[in-house]
Amino acid sequence: MGFLTPEQRQCYGNYESEPTPIQLARYFHLDDIDKKSVLIRRGNHNRLGFALQLVSVRFLGTFLENPIDVPLGVVTEIATQLGIVEIKCLPHYLKRPLTRWEHQNEIKQRYGYQDFSKQPGHWRLVRWLYGRAWVGSESPSVLFDLATARLVEHKILLPGVTVLERLVMSVRERSANLLWRMLSKLPSAEQRLKLEALLVSETENWYTPLDEIRKSPTRHSSPALIAALNRLGTIRSLGINTLNFSRIPTSSLKALTRHAATIRVQAIARMPEQRRIATLLAFILVLEAEAGDDVLDLLELLVKDLLTSSVRDGKKERLRTIKDLDAAALRLSEAAAVILDPNCDNKSVRKVIFERIPQEQLQSAMAKVEEIARPPEDDHYPELLKRWGQVRRFLPSLLRTMEFQTTKAGQPILTAVKFLKSIEKKANPNMDAAPLDGISKGWLKLLVQENTEIDRRAYTFCTLERLCEGLRRRELFISPSIRWNNPHAKLLQGSQWESARSQVCRSLNLQPTPTVELEKLKQQLDDAFHRTADNLPSNTAIKVEPNQKGRDTLTVSNLDKLEEPDSLKVLKTLVAKLLPRVDLPEVLLEIHAKIGFMDEFIHGSLENSRVTDLPISVCAVLIAQSCNIGLKPLVRADIPALTRNRLAWIEQNYLRAETLTRANARLVDAQRHIPLAQTWGGGEVASADGLRFVVPIQTLNSGANRKYFGRGRGITYYNFVSDQFTGFHALVVPGTLRDSLVQDG
Repeated sequence: MGFLTPEQRQCYGNYESEPTPIQLARYFHLDDIDKKSVLIRRGNHNRLGFALQLVSVRFLGTFLENPIDVPLGVVTEIATQLGIVEIKCLPHYLKRPLTRWEHQNEIKQRYGYQDFSKQPGHWRLVRWLYGRAWVGSESPSVLFDLATARLVEHKILLPGVTVLERLVMSVRERSANLLWRMLSKLPSAEQRLKLEALLVSETENWYTPLDEIRKSPTRHSSPALIAALNRLGTIRSLGINTLNFSRIPTSSLKALTRHAATIRVQAIARMPEQRRIATLLAFILVLEAEAGDDVLDLLELLVKDLLTSSVRDGKKERLRTIKDLDAAALRLSEAAAVILDPNCDNKSVRKVIFERIPQEQLQSAMAKVEEIARPPEDDHYPELLKRWGQVRRFLPSLLRTMEFQTTKAGQPILTAVKFLKSIEKKANPNMDAAPLDGISKGWLKLLVQENTEIDRRAYTFCTLERLCEGLRRRELFISPSIRWNNPHAKLLQGSQWESARSQVCRSLNLQPTPTVELEKLKQQLDDAFHRTADNLPSNTAIKVEPNQKGRDTLTVSNLDKLEEPDSLKVLKTLVAKLLPRVDLPEVLLEIHAKIGFMDEFIHGSLENSRVTDLPISVCAVLIAQSCNIGLKPLVRADIPALTRNRLAWIEQNYLRAETLTRANARLVDAQRHIPLAQTWGGGEVASADGLRFVVPIQTLNSGANRKYFGRGRGITYYNFVSDQFTGFHALVVPGTLRDSLVQDG
């Protein structure tokens, strides 16, 4: 109980502010039937009072305790429609209390309003609430708001705020109990014992098996990949993925998983048996998909690191031998000059060359050039083959643990992976059966040696590189997975698509058959191609130049810098002078005093837990985490709310993904009501951009980028901002990843 804030309780069934023009047009317009019911009253005060009760119950869903306690704009709007010039008569409506009760009963009978407890409306509401709580993951306050809107829509008078609050909580409790009961019945007795064993520490330290498998990898190396594969194998050994979860809503499983991932193992161990088994079951089910994703993330980073380090070592070796190459090339150039000299007789060419350059030196120069010089398509593959031992450390475990699936485009890659799996335990396998479909020319030259035998090492590296490329293109995938899953899994197919085809096409303004739409797209693409080709010779911002490998690449010039006008500089100076200099904690506490966003931070397991000066403690922990300074600079032994024990307790129990999301939602909602923000936009349009940060800890998302991070490693904080300048969503992506790949994040 008590999930509603004092502001929410005060706004329930009352006017929060003046209705908007759209609301006035929808709820406060009196039609001919309404006016007929109003105008039969005696006296303007009765007519105006009856009309106000009518529009109030339409808009609020309930009758006001004081029927004339409405905004002035509403009174003026209703009086204008009724032709009443003088509204000072309205207080006379309260002189006879029986009148307003008679009017309420008449409105209920004439317009079909029902009491909250009347059946079957009450039963239908409970069933609807139960369905929302079962398939969704809305918070109690959201369910409360949805229930209020439904009651207003179905002309059911709102009950007392505590009555509806208790109903929402009881429905959520019933839904949660059913979820725990159904989940706890799924595992067998042996699986239940395995789940319970995750909570028991088998060593002297306090780490439990659940603590171990909850830790995601933070480094990309061969040992880290092996550890991630072992972690995935441990999770799979529980056999949770073989159970039938078809009757359990996915959102409920995710909610249980988020809860289990943020609380301590000891808190899970103290849960009742049904809830404990259900929480562990849901967590392990989702964790298996996340662990598989971690393996592929590590594999991609590790293969990328192998390729880039090989290129780097190749360039170093090339720079080290550049003097020898120059000397050999100059000797060959001197010999070529003799050949091209028109004054030199063809019969005496060899004699002249050997007189200038001894035959032994010329042969040595040719051998040196052949040894050092490389073709344009060479990607330093010999240096890559030197890392064969590093690959052999994780390859057997990778092929044994991971089961890849593929689309039609990725079938050649999957065939190559299966071939590697078939020869894994063979010391000298027959490589003649190795499939070579889709392999590039550069790899083919390295794969097929002079004796026509296929090199096993080169084939393995080639397959790993193609495997990562196929995963990035989503031609290969694994199941279960979240980030590397089947791209077609969530698409409507078969009878489901046929039933929804007409509605989807109608909403998107498309033809139900693809032929016409494809022809339109084909024509648009053709027009764009010809328009670009015609403008290319005169477009100075675009150049087509060969790269180091001799391939043509498109180069687009950078945009010119726009200088700030003097008026803008003056405006910036004036605005800066108007802004007060305040401390960050003061800003947070002032915003909390206005909208109470820190009230969303509640204890993870003890929701009714309350302490004195909680906002001060939450504010300190928020600053410690957002500024990455730790708790130490904020500890004050003389202030109870800022002691080390208090701040550590707050950090462990109050700051979670769900509480941060709810607090941010309240900030976004408060920003939406600011008149200046409404002037900027309506909140329907958003932009996305990334901020890059150097990270001091090991994480898979960090990457090296000298342009942004110097010698360190960093990440990109990808933020989504509405046209009202509110950040409503954000995610962390690797610091070297193109932002366009996560535009839909």
